[in-house]
Amino acid sequence: MPYTSIHGRRFGYNDNGLLFDGRPVGADPQAYGFGNTFYVDSGVAGSDGTSPSTALATLEAAINKCTADQGDIIIILPGHAESIASATALNFDVGGIRIEGLGEGANRPTFTFTTANTATIPVSANGITIRNCIFVGNFLSIASCFTVAAAADFWIDQCVFRDTDATHGFLSIVTTTVSVNSDGLRYTNNQRKSDATTSPGPDIVIANTMSRLKVLYNKSIHTVASNNIAALIEHGALVMTDAEVVGNFVYSVNTDTATGAVLLKTTATTGSGIIASNRVRTLDAAAAILVPVAAVQYAMFDNLHNDGATFTSGYLLPAVGAD
Repeated sequence: MPYTSIHGRRFGYNDNGLLFDGRPVGADPQAYGFGNTFYVDSGVAGSDGTSPSTALATLEAAINKCTADQGDIIIILPGHAESIASATALNFDVGGIRIEGLGEGANRPTFTFTTANTATIPVSANGITIRNCIFVGNFLSIASCFTVAAAADFWIDQCVFRDTDATHGFLSIVTTTVSVNSDGLRYTNNQRKSDATTSPGPDIVIANTMSRLKVLYNKSIHTVASNNIAALIEHGALVMTDAEVVGNFVYSVNTDTATGAVLLKTTATTGSGIIASNRVRTLDAAAAILVPVAAVQYAMFDNLHNDGATFTSGYLLPAVGAD
């Protein structure tokens, strides 16, 4: 059976038609041990969402049709466009669902945040995945694209986050809230380009103790200086255990990192995790701090920094240790 892999998902055909991850689209889901499949397409606005020809107009409508924890899949078709104008317009509140965006480049499903800087997507159920979508900040100082409440194992993969211009954009991409279980947060293979001048912050802001954070193979570009504010992760004094921050690329024009660090900022001194193979560029040649020196809980391996010098490769930071 020939398959094509698109963004890590398997598509193919047989006598029953289109297959998605080995399951005939439209077939009885229980016969294949899966949940239901629903489709979203703003160009169709159909009735029940059970096929591309009857696709629902909004992602919220599809989520409302899902049943928690039975493996339901939502497929957002190429070219879908949707606006998020408040903190209640789109709610990730059904656990165990997988949201798959289809399309390449600008044809990927696009969600544009408008009307209020409090517009966000609240996440309040466990085990939700979203993949291959574009999110655009089109209002002044949007606090966060996603706000994670009591929701473990939230996974954002292969998504793109963009500001509209110098005055319209996201301050952060993912923010957790105090005293909740958001263990297992995964932020992988994403791209952020931050252009807004209103104090852009880290991609991820963590306000609770957490285990199993994975921040892997992302690219974050900040074209506006926000000195002594981390570009990738900030978790204050909160303890992180079993964290992985690996293979990320960060491009920043910060000229001062002495009290802030650029890769990960924290005042915690306990916990555990590995920070490895990250590549960071700033314009701070004097201090050049990737992770605060007090963060002794993290094991650091093969992290490179470039201080903006002309035509030079990055150097190991922190410096190589000794036995």
